[in-house]
Amino acid sequence: MNVTIIGSGYVGLTSGACFAEMGNKVVCVDVDKNKVNDLKKGIIPIFEPGLENLVSKNLNKTLFFSSEFENSINSSDIIFIAVGTPMSEDGSADLKYVKEVAKEIGKNLQKDIIIVNKSTVPVGTADIVKGIIKKELALRNVDFDFFVVSNPEFLKEGTAITDFMKPDRVVIGADSEKAFKKMEQLYSPFFRTHDRFIRMDIRSAEMTKYAANTMLATKISFINEIANICEKVGADVNKVRIGIGSDSRIGYNFIYPGTGYGGACFPKDVRALNKIALENGYKTQLISSVEKVNNEQRLIIARKVVNRFGDDLSDMVFTIWGLAFKPGTDDVREAPAIYVIKELIKKGAKINAYDPKAMKNTKDVYLNNVEGISYFKSKYEALNNSNGLILMTEWKEFRSPDFEEIKKLLIEPIVFDGRNQYSVFNLEEKGFEYYQIGKQ
Repeated sequence: MNVTIIGSGYVGLTSGACFAEMGNKVVCVDVDKNKVNDLKKGIIPIFEPGLENLVSKNLNKTLFFSSEFENSINSSDIIFIAVGTPMSEDGSADLKYVKEVAKEIGKNLQKDIIIVNKSTVPVGTADIVKGIIKKELALRNVDFDFFVVSNPEFLKEGTAITDFMKPDRVVIGADSEKAFKKMEQLYSPFFRTHDRFIRMDIRSAEMTKYAANTMLATKISFINEIANICEKVGADVNKVRIGIGSDSRIGYNFIYPGTGYGGACFPKDVRALNKIALENGYKTQLISSVEKVNNEQRLIIARKVVNRFGDDLSDMVFTIWGLAFKPGTDDVREAPAIYVIKELIKKGAKINAYDPKAMKNTKDVYLNNVEGISYFKSKYEALNNSNGLILMTEWKEFRSPDFEEIKKLLIEPIVFDGRNQYSVFNLEEKGFEYYQIGKQ
């Protein structure tokens, strides 16, 4: 099958590489010519395990990159829209890129086609896309049989290739049997049993992505609020988590206490769903609270540092292990570490930072104008002359470090564990002051 994917960001590039791996001819189109030129050379703009190898393997065989819009869409059977939908100031999803793509499709379309919204978009976006294309076709005095389909993505950064190649479900929202069958053909190599191919109406498919991400965010905020109560009453959230997770109705996924959720999806989608509800006359109670709890939780480690050392942190240095919002990615968008660093620096502290993948993004984009932060090439080097270690991201290389080496390098043997990763190591017995989430 011939597939065009408009947008070569995280979702578009991953989807394109995986479709190409299954033998489809895929053209990824992007307006950023520098990015396209790099991709043609196999240079990947993001870190995602396995993606670089997949692109390299299929490059110029079944996977191609282009900035030429018209030729690409008219040589395809299916067009995917996979452009960004950034958050507006009011919390809603900004659809300007989706609308621009729809307009270009209408201006250039020369054949019947299936158009798929892969971007995360508000309920009703398919109707907007359809209306824009129809208007452009009418201006050209032409008419083609086209269908707009919703196919939300459920990729997790760090495991995106596995998630795409072995999906637990493929959600398709369409209003045409022809579109359903075409999408089923495209996805059939990825699963043997058709019970993973879920058909529904378009608006329900658009809603499914927001509902899924908000449900997961809710579990994270819930366990973090339980952790905060545990600290007050003298309970241990690590044990409470096991107690509730053993209930099959609850499960263990997404109930790890920590410093809150971050990344490109959860914060944006929770706010967008809240905005969708307000625009349709419904004021949320639970969803708005999920965001409020998370905003507070992102600074909990900074508060623990202040409680220990006081509000004036001048002349103090703290080591941050982990900048990405989760392990397995270089993404630091809405990462709790960024908020903690800014809060500590505001109180006079200096920061030694180390992350195996996310330091460039942090330094060049998210903290590029922030003074008082130094970056190091190794986790142990970052500990020199530091008053305490703060763990923010649970990368594998942080899971079982040399605690004697840590104690030797730190000015004071103090650890603030934002992931409760070292709770099993009995750090107090090793001579450390140890602070974690959800335990006094």
